[in-house]
Amino acid sequence: MRLNLIWVIYRSESSKAYQKATLCSNKLTALGIKVVIAESGIGKNPFPKLISERKKLPDLTVVLGGDGTVLGAARHLAIYGVPILSFNIGGNLGFLTQEKVLLDDDQLWERLRQDSYAIESRMMLQANVKHFSNYNLSETITEVQSRDDCSNPHWALNDFYVRAYQDEISPTCTVELEIDGEVVDQYKGDGLIFSTPTGSTGYAMATGGPILHPGIEGIVISPISPISLSSRTVVVPPASRLILWPKGDKKRRIKLWKDGASADLLKPGDCCIVQRARHNALMVVLEQNPSYYRTLSQKLHWAGSFSNKKEERK
Repeated sequence: MRLNLIWVIYRSESSKAYQKATLCSNKLTALGIKVVIAESGIGKNPFPKLISERKKLPDLTVVLGGDGTVLGAARHLAIYGVPILSFNIGGNLGFLTQEKVLLDDDQLWERLRQDSYAIESRMMLQANVKHFSNYNLSETITEVQSRDDCSNPHWALNDFYVRAYQDEISPTCTVELEIDGEVVDQYKGDGLIFSTPTGSTGYAMATGGPILHPGIEGIVISPISPISLSSRTVVVPPASRLILWPKGDKKRRIKLWKDGASADLLKPGDCCIVQRARHNALMVVLEQNPSYYRTLSQKLHWAGSFSNKKEERK
């Protein structure tokens, strides 16, 4: 991998992440690599400014934080094909991050230069919200739906979900789901989640959804606390085109979230189209023999460990 320019993004409000970012920058600068440091977190999104002000995109982005920091980087950088190398420093579970001890390896940057790593390509989702009040009344709904409208798409590596916007009006919402042109169901409850395989271990899992291996491409549709017991989680093919229609009184708006970050507001009459993004997130993996199941075992605290089981069988 060519390493002329690296962006180091660290989790805001984390002294550990800041310290590691500084040490990482000093080490890279000593190797003759140009470095740009920025913090990322709630209320701090460095990527629009970095992308607009820089004449050149980085060869690699190093992310120091938890999964939330990684998701923010992926939403902005995946479309440009910038690979992401992340380390769990000051974060929580860290499903998407490498162990922080790997960052202290003196041979790390030489390994990258010698292409001694792997790239995982992770499926992403795209959402386009259509506010029908913005269109010519002479146009039919079908004509408006058929528009690409990619001028301001939302992207997510984990998931999109909708919930009631104002709990004081009603904590529940009603949405109608259309899949590939066919109305499937109306969901009434706390909301609805559209998840990638990467995001299947996140919010979707908390609602009782299945865990999908990243090698199995599909979109998980998970109701959030549905009122009807017939509303179940389903997994649809990755090429599916999903259209969400809010229902009910126009005062009862719903909010669209992307990877836990604010995205848009919808009211009855609007719709949200969710489908696979045309680009994937590129995640750098340093382990020689990475194991998805070992990660699940460690992060979800499953009984035993892979190493113990192997010793028992000997």
